[in-house]
Amino acid sequence: MYTHGEGVPQDDAKAFYWYRKAAKQGAALAHYALGEMYHQGEGVPEDYVQAYAGYSIPTAQKLEFAKKKKGTIKKEMTPARIAEAQKLSSELWGIAQLPLGRIGSELLSLS
Repeated sequence: MYTHGEGVPQDDAKAFYWYRKAAKQGAALAHYALGEMYHQGEGVPEDYVQAYAGYSIPTAQKLEFAKKKKGTIKKEMTPARIAEAQKLSSELWGIAQLPLGRIGSELLSLS
């Protein structure tokens, strides 16, 4: 909603807030959205480690579009940064074990 300004003014900070809140509840697509924000530097500083980690959760849940993004960003990272991102991904995986659910379904309709 806030990402694209649908029905509300476009606001990257509010989009980040709500995606992060949903990601903490295990919504894979919220992790993907955060990965996109970090990858593009939209509303947050560009951070490939955070982006890679964000793409890893939906990749693990078999979402092919996330797998492609993760592969793209991996090519632009050093082995040390990839290792850092994989560690962060493992930490995030613990909170992402929930099914896609209502929040994830709503986020999917935004893409």
